[in-house]
Amino acid sequence: MSLAGRTLFITGASRGIGLAIALRAARDGANVAIAAKTAEPHPKLPGTIYTAAKEIEQAGGHALPLAVDVRDEAAVAAAVRQCAEHFGGIDVCVNNASAINLASIEQLDMRRYDLIQQINTRGTFVTSRACLPYLVKSANPHILTLSPPLDLRPKWFAGHLAYSLSKYGMSLCMLGLAEEYRAAGIACNTLWPRTTIATAAVEFALGGVQMMRRSRKPQIVADAAHVILCRPARECTGQFFIDDTVLYEAGVRDFTPYSVEPGGPLLGDLFIDATVPAPPGVQVEFMR
Repeated sequence: MSLAGRTLFITGASRGIGLAIALRAARDGANVAIAAKTAEPHPKLPGTIYTAAKEIEQAGGHALPLAVDVRDEAAVAAAVRQCAEHFGGIDVCVNNASAINLASIEQLDMRRYDLIQQINTRGTFVTSRACLPYLVKSANPHILTLSPPLDLRPKWFAGHLAYSLSKYGMSLCMLGLAEEYRAAGIACNTLWPRTTIATAAVEFALGGVQMMRRSRKPQIVADAAHVILCRPARECTGQFFIDDTVLYEAGVRDFTPYSVEPGGPLLGDLFIDATVPAPPGVQVEFMR
C-alpha cells in the first residue's frame, strides 16, 4: 500500500486534515499540489501553502504550492492544469476545502449562506470537474471528498440547514460521479470522522479548548484516506467511509494514539449517528 510516485491535488491542504493527508502521502514519496487560499500568514490560523510545501518536502514528498480560492472556477482550472504539467498528470483529487457555520436559518445572512455553498458544494463540483480529464488517464484514479454519509433524517438538517445542505451537497457530488464514471474506473468516495477532529475549526469556531481535548488528531483521517486511496479504484467507489471503521478493517486495533488526550472521552462528530457501530473498544459520547 503506497502512494509513491502518484500525484495528489488537495484543496485546503495548508493546515488541518488536508495537510495531514498531504504529509501521509509525502511519507510514501508522493507528489502533492497544495491548493489553498493562505499564501500569507494568518493572524489566528497556522500555516500557509509555503510552510505546508516545506513540511511535505521534509516528509519525503514533492510539493507544489498553489494559491487557489475554490470559489474561482478559472483559478481552480489553472491550478489543476499547472499541477498536471508540473508532475506529469493527476492521480488523486482530494476535496478537503470547506467552510463551517452552524447558524440557524434566522441567524444566517445570505452572504454567509452563499459563502459556504460556494466553497463546499460548488467547490467540490468545480475541482472534481477540473481534475477529471487527467484522472481518466491515471492507472488508479481517485476522488475523495471530506463529507458525511448521506442520511436524510430531519435531525441532521434542523438548526444548521445551510451547513447541512452544503456538506450533503459534497456527498451527492460523489454519489453522482461514482456512477457516471464507474465505467471509466474513477473511484469517487467520501470520508468522514467518527469524532470531532482537533483542527482550527474546532478550536476557534465550535468548542474551543474543551472540545479540542475530546477530539482526535487529524492523522486518523489521513491514515484512513491513505488506505482508501491505495485501493484499486474499480473495486472501491460510491462509498461513504468513516475513518476508524476504515482503519479497523485495515487491521488497526489500538486507536488510543489518535486521541488528543489518550484515554479521555471522545466527542462524536456531527452527521454520525450514535447507533452506527464503532470499532470494538471505541467509546464515543454524542451531543444531544
